[in-house]
Amino acid sequence: MLINLSELFPVEGKSKTYTLELEMTQFHASDGVYEVVEKHPVTLVITNQGDKVLTVTGEADVCLEMPCSRCLEPVKVPFHLEIDQKVDMKQTDEERAADLDEQFYINGYNLDVDQLVGNELTLNLPMKVLCSEDCKGISNRYGTNPGSGEGDCEDGPLDPRMSVIQDIFKQLKEV
Repeated sequence: MLINLSELFPVEGKSKTYTLELEMTQFHASDGVYEVVEKHPVTLVITNQGDKVLTVTGEADVCLEMPCSRCLEPVKVPFHLEIDQKVDMKQTDEERAADLDEQFYINGYNLDVDQLVGNELTLNLPMKVLCSEDCKGISNRYGTNPGSGEGDCEDGPLDPRMSVIQDIFKQLKEV
């Protein structure tokens, strides 16, 4: 969803509130693509501070489905994003890059709400996602999640695909 910012330029101090639906269905992060499973309307307040400088404040609530860092099971991760940006419309793209203030969500006089929310999500991604604090992860012997009920580590035969890993562990124990 694009917001045309030029309507705010004529009057210094003019403020406008926008409530917009997010169009994104997936979030592309550096480590993968995550599905957006829940999203609520984004509320933005854009204020003309004068001299083509705008402030953008607002909130967004999004829920992504991300894999657990230990067992790879899908986990719903909610995000409450507080948006507080200052946009200087006089700066060129080169000047913004030189100031390390790259605003990819600004294109001409348009603000891309999905890109703005995507930038905020990037800044708020967790280091590690866990389905539960006591998640045991994937068994190094059987290649399954012990908590999933797919296989019991005490009973059952060794998965032949995991035999290479078992050989590595045996070599490490001998050293």
